[in-house]
Amino acid sequence: MAPKNKFSKEQIVDAAFHIAKTDGMDSITIRKVADQLGSSIAPIYVNFNDVQELKQAVVKKVVNVSHHLLNENNTGNPFSDIGVASLQFAKMYPVLFRDFVMKQNDYLLDYDQEMENSLVTHMKKDSELEGFTDEELQTILFKMRAFQMGISVMVANGLFPEKVGIEKMKEMLDSVAEDIVTATHLRKKKE
Repeated sequence: MAPKNKFSKEQIVDAAFHIAKTDGMDSITIRKVADQLGSSIAPIYVNFNDVQELKQAVVKKVVNVSHHLLNENNTGNPFSDIGVASLQFAKMYPVLFRDFVMKQNDYLLDYDQEMENSLVTHMKKDSELEGFTDEELQTILFKMRAFQMGISVMVANGLFPEKVGIEKMKEMLDSVAEDIVTATHLRKKKE
């Protein structure tokens, strides 16, 4: 009898992530992950209690991928960085993007909570956003994300004409971000 393959938690999460990025989060099953690994289900149950725990590990991997994309775009302009990272994620992982953003699910709650804190921290590095409270920064972020999400949904669904490249989308994001910040500054001065 051949010895059983042993797989690390990371290898199992990677296999589940592969399934999620091609077929969606709801497609992750213990059997499919085992098949992806060329294994029985036993190594998965050694590392995870159930499929929900495995899916939570995949969500954490998605958060890490998002953080990596955000850090790659660290230009000092948080809205631009956040927007470009979102566009890249939507382009690279359209199935996951649609799962997290366009479907009612529990995955987005965990993802949003973890990402919002990180994004507000990232925003605090911008000198143009000095003097805003965390609550004001969250409101600015929400407004910007509403616009950025629309563009990202269009990217994930292939709805942009080919002539509209990432640079044009970035210009649109930067313009709207400037408008939102300017309007928030004006509103704050009136108070």
